[in-house]
Amino acid sequence: MKIVVDDLSGPEIAGFLDEHVRQMRSITPPESKHALDLDGLRGPGVTFWSVLDGDAGDAGDAVVGCGALKRLDAEHAELKSMRTSPALKRSGIASRLLEHIITEARAMGFARLSLETGSAEFFLPARKLYEKFGFVPCEPFAAYRPDANSTFMTKVL
Repeated sequence: MKIVVDDLSGPEIAGFLDEHVRQMRSITPPESKHALDLDGLRGPGVTFWSVLDGDAGDAGDAVVGCGALKRLDAEHAELKSMRTSPALKRSGIASRLLEHIITEARAMGFARLSLETGSAEFFLPARKLYEKFGFVPCEPFAAYRPDANSTFMTKVL
């Protein structure tokens, strides 16, 4: 398995992200959905990583996870689009990717990393993962507003 910066030009990552956005839309009311689409992830100040599994045989590397870092200001970044292939949940991919993104955020000079995730039961494993890595609940940040469907978390780097 390897983690690589992705320019989001390949059809496999486009399909992987489309599945993510569709899943979020099925779980979260439209006014509470904050997942970025491909254009949003290609925006300025966003670095996107794919987790690739080389055990895909002749098909090459399969996308099994992804995550992004969005610059909010010189010292603050937002974690976006964390996703693991549903078939591989609880296999350590998300932990490895989150550790990688935190390390990269520090190397980029950020002092704080924040995120928004769902408050529904479906998102409990994600919230527990973030807590394990030192994220704590916080108030809405950047352009977010209080929302019963959202949980906001932050970590000082």
